[in-house]
Amino acid sequence: MSDPKIYATPGATEAELDGLPNFTAVGGDWNEISDEAARMAEERIVVNLGPVHPSTHGVYRLLLELDGEYVREIRGATGFLHTGIEKNMEYRTWTQGVAYVTRMDYVASFFQEVGYCMAVEKLLGIEEQVPRRANVIRVLLMELQRIASHLVAIGSSLNELGATTMMTIAFRTREDILRIFERISGLRMNYEFVRPGGVLEDVPEGITAYIRELLPDVRKGTSEMETIVAQNPIFKARFKDVGVLSLSALMALGQTGPAVKAAGLPWDLRKSQPYCGYEDYEFDVPVYDKSDAYNRAMVRFDECYQSLRIVYQALDKLDATEGEPVMVEDKKIAWPARLSISTDGQGTAPAHVREIMTESMESLIHHFKLVTEGFRVPAGQAYSIVEHAKGVLGCHLVSSGGTRPYRAHVSDPGFRNLQGLSMMAEGGMLADAIVCLAAIDPVMGGVDR
Repeated sequence: MSDPKIYATPGATEAELDGLPNFTAVGGDWNEISDEAARMAEERIVVNLGPVHPSTHGVYRLLLELDGEYVREIRGATGFLHTGIEKNMEYRTWTQGVAYVTRMDYVASFFQEVGYCMAVEKLLGIEEQVPRRANVIRVLLMELQRIASHLVAIGSSLNELGATTMMTIAFRTREDILRIFERISGLRMNYEFVRPGGVLEDVPEGITAYIRELLPDVRKGTSEMETIVAQNPIFKARFKDVGVLSLSALMALGQTGPAVKAAGLPWDLRKSQPYCGYEDYEFDVPVYDKSDAYNRAMVRFDECYQSLRIVYQALDKLDATEGEPVMVEDKKIAWPARLSISTDGQGTAPAHVREIMTESMESLIHHFKLVTEGFRVPAGQAYSIVEHAKGVLGCHLVSSGGTRPYRAHVSDPGFRNLQGLSMMAEGGMLADAIVCLAAIDPVMGGVDR
């Protein structure tokens, strides 16, 4: 604050308050909070962390009441990164909606794309018509994204505690995964690659060999990070028995993801409610005996290794299904038509351009109407859920029978998981509150939407 002396008593002068406790407070209910703190004890202070908070790397405000170094009360305020995505989707076609959901949790975009497209496919009644190869590509992309998301979660949380090396290893390893995404979709983030009915385009030739070439480096980087911290006494002292939540508390608070698995519950939608053909993959759900910050980190490491298992199986399936379609046959839905991704992420297949521009007026008209108006979705509502890197992600869509959603809502796991922060951090040290927040791994683009 530019002026450190903003007094709790309105209109009071410095002479009048000589010898009384001073509080820095602005906005909202700060006056009431500071008055209450003054009544309780002089050493109780209220600290405003944020809205740009170091551990979230986004905009999240924390209001902490401290008794010395101990956190007595903690309140979170979201909405600083609210972009109106869900309302904007009501004014865009169903296909254009992918461009919005991919920007929610921008560290794990493919999960939102798949969850949204699955809900659209439910409304259309074409879930069983999605080609097998398209589902394999979706699984491949989601599992690579899961690894990238976990690496960022672990690396950035340790960076806040001074272990900058962990962040550099995490981002170096994640770079290999982003190269794969760029080779497939043309983009490193915000891909818009998964579409209702399948995926935008088949993977490029030679991609499976390229991915197999990079995966050993991904495993090496993940293993290197785990080796540095798993038995490190400093890491264990900072993370073990910090932010502990019982399984019953996790269930009452609606928590999902690594926190629940760390508590011993193998709740994973890929096993309990398979989608995109996950029932055909072999993998395990890692669990531990206590949901503290340390075990949540270990769950993320273990999930990275399990995701690598799935990726190798998906690569084998891609080789076995080469040449098969990646979009539903219904041309009234399969939009946009046969894009060919170049090195710059742009481009349209020359054969398709030649057909619609020089050979078939009917194809040109159909292409124009499909791109400008979009396809119609029968009236009704649908809900789909996927196992996001941070927990269960749900997508609720309502259609009035038109070419755009009547209502779209995404239930982000990071938003729900943040509800457990106060129970995790209250009663502990201020330094541990940062560890608790990092263990949740919220991405505010998904939390605020």
